[in-house]
Amino acid sequence: MTEPQPQLRVLADEAAARFAALEADPAHAGHLGRVELSREVLRWAEETFGQELTVASSMGDEVLLELIAQSAPSLDVFFLDTGYHFPETLATRDHYAERLHLRTVLPLLTVAEQDAEFGPRLHDRDPDRCCAMRKVDPLNFAVQGRRAWVTGMRRVDAPTRTDITLVGWDEKRSMVKINPIAAWDDEDVDRFAFEEDVHLNPLREQGYPSIGCAPCTRPVAPGDDPRAGRWAGKNKTECGLHT
Repeated sequence: MTEPQPQLRVLADEAAARFAALEADPAHAGHLGRVELSREVLRWAEETFGQELTVASSMGDEVLLELIAQSAPSLDVFFLDTGYHFPETLATRDHYAERLHLRTVLPLLTVAEQDAEFGPRLHDRDPDRCCAMRKVDPLNFAVQGRRAWVTGMRRVDAPTRTDITLVGWDEKRSMVKINPIAAWDDEDVDRFAFEEDVHLNPLREQGYPSIGCAPCTRPVAPGDDPRAGRWAGKNKTECGLHT
């Protein structure tokens, strides 16, 4: 039975405090400690929420998908197919669909229908509106009826994410928001991917450290901000899913 919203918020706050304490414990220092803590977070989430938990994946968070396949393979995972993804991203989705309970969620309008109603290349003229229709609205649909959702957000991803916790509260959706790999840095990702032979999106080898829709994503030079290739030349850093 679903808890009333205040009770769910208390659960989120208690879990946030518990996992913050575990993160500060020297036992969870270093790469192996952070990986084990991520596994603990996922196991707790699965045990606590069961079928009322879902995982959002962009297919640019492959280490999270591998962790789920190893630690909590029964979890529901969804992928937002905006209609603008790179072929490599869709191929990565297909790979993980063979290992996970993965569903694809579509926007209300196809790209052709959106072009007919709002004009072609809305992503160039009004990227916030395009993201709202092709990402935010479908995500809100995908998490309906759930008490909690899991993301692949990390603190090092962007200046807007430096304060994210392992377990938090999604104020906009009144849900528990779980970020198992929030504490991982890029070295953690690379090491885990190598040691666990993680299937990576091929775009990573083509200079795409942050992967989104094809029209709004560019490769970046070595050493540049990994998010520099997202909405390049526009005053935009987030698609709206996490703001």
